[in-house]
Amino acid sequence: MKKVAVIQDLSSFGKCSLTAAIPVLSVMGVQACPLPTAILSAQTDYPSFFYEDLTSKMHYFEEEWSKLNVTFDGIYTGFVTGREQIDNIFRFLETFYKKDTLLLVDPIMGDRGEAYKLFTDEMLVRMKELVKCADVITPNVTECCLLTGLSYEKLHKYTNEKDFLKALEEVGTIMQQETGAQVIITGVNPPSADIDNQLIGNMYLTGDGTFYRAMPYNGKSYSGTGDLFASVIMGSMMRGEDLKKSIQLAEEFLSAAIKDTYLEETPEVEGINFEKYLRMLL
Repeated sequence: MKKVAVIQDLSSFGKCSLTAAIPVLSVMGVQACPLPTAILSAQTDYPSFFYEDLTSKMHYFEEEWSKLNVTFDGIYTGFVTGREQIDNIFRFLETFYKKDTLLLVDPIMGDRGEAYKLFTDEMLVRMKELVKCADVITPNVTECCLLTGLSYEKLHKYTNEKDFLKALEEVGTIMQQETGAQVIITGVNPPSADIDNQLIGNMYLTGDGTFYRAMPYNGKSYSGTGDLFASVIMGSMMRGEDLKKSIQLAEEFLSAAIKDTYLEETPEVEGINFEKYLRMLL
């Protein structure tokens, strides 16, 4: 069985990070080996939560796993609390990232045009270095802007879909060329004159071409959708499936779960009702 080291936080409520990655990878036939970066009673969009940073504990996992002589087929990084945790990830990679290991970096730093509360310029500098090590990168539009210097406000001043997508493709291509990774920009919501028929999609840049597919958008931003998307990508690639097929599977899975969540009027902070759709990933 393939093994993936999953380096992210554990939030009890919000259906994100490890509580999203573990069930997805498991149902896809992959052993998820969590290395928690922090533990939270609920993800940080909740009005109140307990939080404990585990930066000082991360090296124990590396040391103990080294004693076991374990190897990983994949390494998947998500939410980190700052520059020091990224430093820890680099040390982890020195030990466990081998020639045949797939590294997926989800550079979680912000959403909807705003950086998260823990974001710092030092963190951005180190994240730019980390994505250069990756085989696959899955930033959302906000994170793409942070990593490339593109103005989120300027991007959203484009009034038509064609110009918006062209500008995003240009910076995505720069990111792909600078990192050598396959880049998937998630949550792409181009401007639309028809407010009742908005679209959201993902842009995949390989160096040999750009692929973009959009789906109907209900205007909601649910907790954990990016984590679920990246987890399906990792699980699918561990099964040997090509990235275009992986993206299609992730989109179909999320579309079904989001539709169900919308109909049940589940609050966005609680995440999406994905559990009953895990069978789609078998």
